[in-house]
Amino acid sequence: MNLNIKIRDQDFVLHPFGAAYWPEQEVLLVADVHLGKVSHFRKHGSAVPVNAIAENFRKLDQLRKDFDPEHIVFLGDLFHSSLNIEWNIFEEWVNSIDNQVYLIAGNHDIISPLKYEALGIKIFSDVKVDGFHLSHHPEILEGHFNLCGHIHPGFKMRGHGRQLLKLSCFFKSQDQMILPAFGEFTGNYFMQPEDGDRVFAITGKEVIQIN
Repeated sequence: MNLNIKIRDQDFVLHPFGAAYWPEQEVLLVADVHLGKVSHFRKHGSAVPVNAIAENFRKLDQLRKDFDPEHIVFLGDLFHSSLNIEWNIFEEWVNSIDNQVYLIAGNHDIISPLKYEALGIKIFSDVKVDGFHLSHHPEILEGHFNLCGHIHPGFKMRGHGRQLLKLSCFFKSQDQMILPAFGEFTGNYFMQPEDGDRVFAITGKEVIQIN
């Protein structure tokens, strides 16, 4: 189940997969997919199931179906490292869709921009639109609300009987919202909310406001 929130009089729909849809701009925001990481792990002997590669694309297609966005903006770290077999899958996926794709380059995005340009993907270091600042790294700019990734935010939910549930989350502070990592096997950095911060945990099926 999605969760609708308002940020500076703009609507944002938080999806259980960890993406956010901005209807006024017809933009789907996705952070830290880290395509190629599964293949990288498998190449080095890690027992990662091969169907995890297809899962990222299945979820992206489900988001396209749910929101029908005009634009898809990846907030950095779209690919984990250098070219591998997952680039071929990504090429086929991009050529099969009718959405305009953009990449805000992150620290892991080392693949040549020429490869993206050949697919019609525009690359930026950051984007400013209508008082919002889209970036990979968290960065506060005066007068702007920052939408970003990089951190892979998570939250530990504690229950009775020493129960502990670790979930990825959207982490919102006064002037910033950090999106969860979208990709499989990306890990989390567990956040410590302060007064005024808001945590929206994701389970894959619903978005839960924690505080």
